Amino acid sequence: MSFAAEVKNELSRIEPEKKCCQLAEIAGFLRVSGSIGLAGGGRFKIIVTSENPAIIRHYKKLLHDYFDIETTLEVGESNSVGKKRAYNITIDSENRSEQILRETGILLVREGNNYISDGIYDGIVKSKCCKKAYLRGVFLGAGTMSDPEKSYHLEFVCRTETLAKDLRRLINSFTDLQAKEFKRRKSYVVYMKKADYIGDTLGIMGADTHSLMIENILVEKSVKNDANRMTNCDDANLNRTVEAAMKQVAAIDKIDEVKGLKWLPEKLREVAVLRRENPEVSISDIGKMCRPPLKKSGVNSRLKKIVDIASKL
Repeated sequence: MSFAAEVKNELSRIEPEKKCCQLAEIAGFLRVSGSIGLAGGGRFKIIVTSENPAIIRHYKKLLHDYFDIETTLEVGESNSVGKKRAYNITIDSENRSEQILRETGILLVREGNNYISDGIYDGIVKSKCCKKAYLRGVFLGAGTMSDPEKSYHLEFVCRTETLAKDLRRLINSFTDLQAKEFKRRKSYVVYMKKADYIGDTLGIMGADTHSLMIENILVEKSVKNDANRMTNCDDANLNRTVEAAMKQVAAIDKIDEVKGLKWLPEKLREVAVLRRENPEVSISDIGKMCRPPLKKSGVNSRLKKIVDIASKL
């Protein structure tokens, strides 16, 4: 099962307690997963479709709880590539389909005529809790996301540009969230690619378990990145130390060949002998071998003088 499917299964187990949130979630889901047909005599029927049985059962119950209607679940063939089944709920005029369309802000009146709106009805998402519920409904109907172990991407596929703009505005109304939109063939996509935004969005919709999973993944990746940076830094320091030691030993060998080490002042000669005999040890360790012991800065100063002397020979 994909990460997105796991998130949807978690969200489909949420049962909104407030009536306003029940309506907002139904409205969000119907907006992206419902289709409207004419049933004759100016009446409407609504067909709600999902390829996830848990989701369709959830909305069957939610429609019953809010509108007190009984619906029949039907199984058909899906139009999606690689999918074999689609689950449908049909709401006809006997089940107050027109009332449902009006209450969810989908069927509106303008200049005395009915029309189907293509955006988000403001009256549905007045409060913060209703915005969360509406967003959950849209994600369950038209949302998907990548596995955060591999990449960070969450998106909502919308049928109209108006809905995409309204949805982006709704998401960005939450503090510290920022969604963007673009057109993909005949659809409009609202998306996020920042891990923090995605994790927070899952939490806002109510997928607390998977929101926490993203936080844990981010922490693990941060720890690994810090460890890698430290390892790379240690490797770089080691390489610089080895290169410096080789340069110092080469300078000491040159002085020994041209003048002999006895030619060096006693303090420089002591450090030169210790470095040539211990090319792999650190400057600090050489300082501990000196008699009396020297600080790192003192050893560095003497080795620098030795290299300068050798360069002039």
